[in-house]
Order: sequence, then structure tokens, then C-alpha cells
Amino acid sequence: MSACCGPSRDESAEGDSGASSFSGTGSAGDLAAVPAGSFLMGNDGGVGYPADGEGPRHEVELDAYSIGVTTVTNAQFAAFADDTGYVTEAERFGNSFVFAGLLPDDFPPTRGVAAAPWWREVIGAQWRHPEGPQSDIAARADHPVVHVSWNDAVAFCSWAGGRLPTEAEWERAARGGHDGRTYPWGDELEPNGEHRMNVFQGTFPASNTEADGFAGTCPVRSFEPNGLGLYEVTGNVWEWCSDWFDPGYYQRSPSANPTGPDAGQARVMRGGSYLCHDSYCNRYRVDARSGNSPDSSAGNIGFRVVT
Repeated sequence: MSACCGPSRDESAEGDSGASSFSGTGSAGDLAAVPAGSFLMGNDGGVGYPADGEGPRHEVELDAYSIGVTTVTNAQFAAFADDTGYVTEAERFGNSFVFAGLLPDDFPPTRGVAAAPWWREVIGAQWRHPEGPQSDIAARADHPVVHVSWNDAVAFCSWAGGRLPTEAEWERAARGGHDGRTYPWGDELEPNGEHRMNVFQGTFPASNTEADGFAGTCPVRSFEPNGLGLYEVTGNVWEWCSDWFDPGYYQRSPSANPTGPDAGQARVMRGGSYLCHDSYCNRYRVDARSGNSPDSSAGNIGFRVVT
């Protein structure tokens, strides 16, 4: 795990888990069908981070499932919150983590993260106010919802009649039929100079040129979909998966429908975000993985639904 990807809450932080079960009366949105079959998961080294446990590459067999064409948007999450009265953990805690580069120059000093000082703890940051009380989502209905914990994501999925994808389901869908490739479209980061995802451009963390068109999150469906019709599976926001995170899991993972370790301290996140940059964190690959505690939230973490 890496603090650069998404900072974790202190164990001493006050708050209670908001994980709830709902009746499945909501909508999961547009879904893409993934047929039963096998694929090659992970990599054999040389492209990522050994400590993340990205290998060995191994064959995995999965049953059929359907997965969200996009990550859950602010509009979708608003429908859930309005219908159920759900309050996210960031709202309960009263704060969340925001990338400093998205804050106004005159923003008051707040606590940072020692291992990743570009993260700032912002009082009042939550999904309705992504950069704090001075911000809102009025013009971001079609952006991915952020500042949602794993527990929050599970609650939404229950309301929508679905669940979070397993890590294996996520990777197979993200690959879009391209086994062994680095990105959903192939092995070249920017084919013919074309930006294929929303990641940090320039010199991290001080200067973002926004060459791909965005500084923070981008609307869903901003870039071309992969072979299965999924949008922004890499870049934009990290996506929660159902599995507990364990760097050694691939060494003992079952070949059929793996669901991750039985216990752990962090849940898997996949896909990278708008803050990933090759100079320090190239986890915007389809085989890259990270994790965070289930109650943690940040301005670059979202999710998509599986049924």
C-alpha cells in the first residue's frame, strides 16, 4: 500500500462505520456483460512494485457477471442518499483528504500526510463538497463520486441490488479482452501522442499541465471505452474492490473465482487516479493494485458496481 494513492485514516480517529444493508430498490446504472471464461491476471515483474504483490501472472477462471460501464457518479450517489438518508463516513468524521493542488492558494493551513505531503486533511470535505465547504458538485453530476469509503460503497451497492467487484472480476473487465497488456488499449501509454486516460501531467506534485484536459476528476465517458465498453477503468479515480488486500495472495490464490483473503486490514483498490504519474506512481496499469482501510476516503477514490 502507498500513502500516495490514498491516505488512510488514523486508527485513533473518531467515527463509526456507516456500512448498511438496503433493500436493493435502487439502480446500478448501465452495465456491461462479461461472459464466463478465463484470463491471465497480474504480471511477472519489471513494470510495477514488488511490494504490491502484482505477481506471479496466473490463470483465473470466472463465472459470468455484469459490471458498471462507468464508476458511480455524483448524480447516482445523490439518488441513493436522497432515497435512504445515508450519511457517508467522511460526513460522520467531519473531514477527508484533498489533493493540495486543487485547493485555493489562500486555503488555511491544515494537517498533511507525512509520507505524502500533497494530501491535506480538509474539514468539511465530503462527496457533496469535494474540496471542502467552498466547493460543490453543481456542475459535476456526471463526475465520479469521491470521498466514499469502502463501507459507503458497499452500502450503495446493496441499495442498487449489486456488490463490489472482486479484484479478479475488476481486472478481467478492465483488460477488455487484452490479456498481458499494460493498459486497456495496449502497451503504449499515449499511442500516437493521444491521451487515453486522466492522469497527472507535468511535474508531480507541483505543476499539472492538464495536457489530457483535466486537473481533477473528469466526467465519466470522457475517454474511449475498452473492448467491453467500460470507461475510465484506469486513471480518473481509484476503484474499491471487495477483497481484503494481501501482497502475498497471488501465491496461493485459487484458480476459480478467487475472492481474496479471509481477513485483513485494508481493502483492494484498482485502476489508479488523476494523481498517478510515472515519476512516482505508475499504478494506472490494469495489473497494478493497492489498498486502503475500509473507513478511509479521499478525493480520488470511487467505485463501480457488479451484479
